[in-house]
Amino acid sequence: MSRGPALRAWLAAWARHLRAGDLLVLGLAVGVCVASALALWQGGRPDKAVIRAGGKVFLEVDLTAPRLVEVPGPLGSTRIEIQPGRARVAADPGPRQYCVRQGWLATAGAVAICAPNQVSLALAGRNAAYDSLSY
Repeated sequence: MSRGPALRAWLAAWARHLRAGDLLVLGLAVGVCVASALALWQGGRPDKAVIRAGGKVFLEVDLTAPRLVEVPGPLGSTRIEIQPGRARVAADPGPRQYCVRQGWLATAGAVAICAPNQVSLALAGRNAAYDSLSY
């Protein structure tokens, strides 16, 4: 059974009740929602990168100058590349390379975790993109 005619009839019934002002208010509401999401759902500019190995802070690096950091882990060495305002895991001995696929991290609160090698990279700043994460 097709729902097309029933849906069209339902939409036609609603369309008879809508006025130009209603459409204007609906359009403004959608615009405010989109503008709010774009403006407020962004992390701040990161100040430093926090590199952890084995659950402990290995190094805190300022994000002002380019730098390569080699972090030892149980599987081998993880290479982290730092550029002004961003950082990434350039190479990792882990089998699936999820942390390498994260690419460049550029907002405060962004994290790349290399679980098999027990290495993580997190960007810290004044304003994170979120307060906490839950799974």
